[in-house]
Amino acid sequence: MIRVLVVDDDFMVAKVNRRLVERVPGFTVVGEARTGAEALRLAEELRPDLLLLDIYLPDISGVDVLRRLRGGGAPEVDALMITAAREAATVRRALHGGALHYIIKPFDAAALQEQLTRYQEARRVLEGPGVPGQADVDRVFGGSRAAPAAGGTSGPAMPKGLTPESARLVEGELRRAGEASASECAGLTGLSRVSARRYLEYFVQAGRAEVRLRYGTAGRPERRYTWVGPPAE
Repeated sequence: MIRVLVVDDDFMVAKVNRRLVERVPGFTVVGEARTGAEALRLAEELRPDLLLLDIYLPDISGVDVLRRLRGGGAPEVDALMITAAREAATVRRALHGGALHYIIKPFDAAALQEQLTRYQEARRVLEGPGVPGQADVDRVFGGSRAAPAAGGTSGPAMPKGLTPESARLVEGELRRAGEASASECAGLTGLSRVSARRYLEYFVQAGRAEVRLRYGTAGRPERRYTWVGPPAE
């Protein structure tokens, strides 16, 4: 399990972020901090793998928290900034401090889940056996590569606006559900219904999912999707 410390001075925001994190398989929240000092203390005590770190804290900034962690307490902890701060200088400081990514509030739940999935993939690559190749390193550093079709064979290109990370999220939920509509898949992943349907239809075109129509008593028939292909590479 990837251990996460949520750092936000707003209790309700922290609670929402906790729920979003724990919806992604393989992640668990080990604590919450409301101030920079508390974040530093809990990072040293709990030794989390990842911080969800706000910039605006009541005592010191999240960027300063990250800088101090790099210089002492928990130098190997990773940080994903989640904040309303959007000044270019602040973004640069976070980047230079070693932040993995920078998500500006308010954000779509899928944006956070996508970054968590990307982080999970990077850890899998770096902690796995053998020496990583260029494609592996590209994934670690956020390089964009087209997602392969079933079995690694050629297939339809992923449409513009879709990402491999969200595709894996939709795939995982569809496989667990067995069968789902676009609306159900949206509820499971945090994506909008329109986005979820685009991923599902892409999987159908790639031969990795099947769709059937379920007719009700009124209105349009519902499209129901079932995963039939192997896991995405």
